[in-house]
Amino acid sequence: MIGHIAARELRSLFLSPLAWSILAVVQFIMAFLFLAQIEEYVALQPRLAMLENPLGVTEVIVAPLFANATSVLLLVIPLLTMRLVSEERRAGTLPLLFSAPVSMTEIILGKYLGVMTFLGILLLLLALMPLSLLFAGSLDLGTFAAGLLGLMLMLSAFAAAGLWLSTLTAQPTVAAVGTFGMLLLPWIIDWAGRAVGDAGQSGVFAYLSLQRHYQAMLRGIFDTSDIVYYLLFITVFVVFSIRRLDADRLQH
Repeated sequence: MIGHIAARELRSLFLSPLAWSILAVVQFIMAFLFLAQIEEYVALQPRLAMLENPLGVTEVIVAPLFANATSVLLLVIPLLTMRLVSEERRAGTLPLLFSAPVSMTEIILGKYLGVMTFLGILLLLLALMPLSLLFAGSLDLGTFAAGLLGLMLMLSAFAAAGLWLSTLTAQPTVAAVGTFGMLLLPWIIDWAGRAVGDAGQSGVFAYLSLQRHYQAMLRGIFDTSDIVYYLLFITVFVVFSIRRLDADRLQH
């Protein structure tokens, strides 16, 4: 049943112009940034050649590309998740879901899996850009894989938070704005952590920051604590979404 709900969500996404527009715009922006990083790498070549341990293609092109992808997708994901539940609430079809022989967990996981499948397609298209560098040179596949995994976990966290916000309102626009504001908070926390002089408080802010855990993966550092952090973040918001739907079901 989860797979059926996920397939329904994915189909509804691709039947709307929004999904196709997002794919086209994101690929255009990321392709432009990718070519800009290549141009910068070529311009830095004379200076890099003079270094004892020069930075490679992965550090100069791929890592900044993945870092920029989070900023672009921070604007995109709220548009994808805003209608997951709020549209059902606004259209009055939510009671039909409650009367169907499915649990609230299956509904939420199905909707989450549907939007994550779309994001997986988007990430696959994005990954093809740095992989094309293999035709002209070498690529640190370990750092590339760590960065791609970090980006996938970051987007999974974004989508989980967006799904929860979508369960709170019948207005998709309100859900989108709320999701964007909440996802912007990790960047503010990161800045606050750097501004705080106290080492203890700074460490707490750094741990709460989604961005800080992602930066470690961009450097090719695979730490299980970073993975656990993202998995806990995702689980918390998925559980919040299930509890919210459960509360709505009891009211009906």
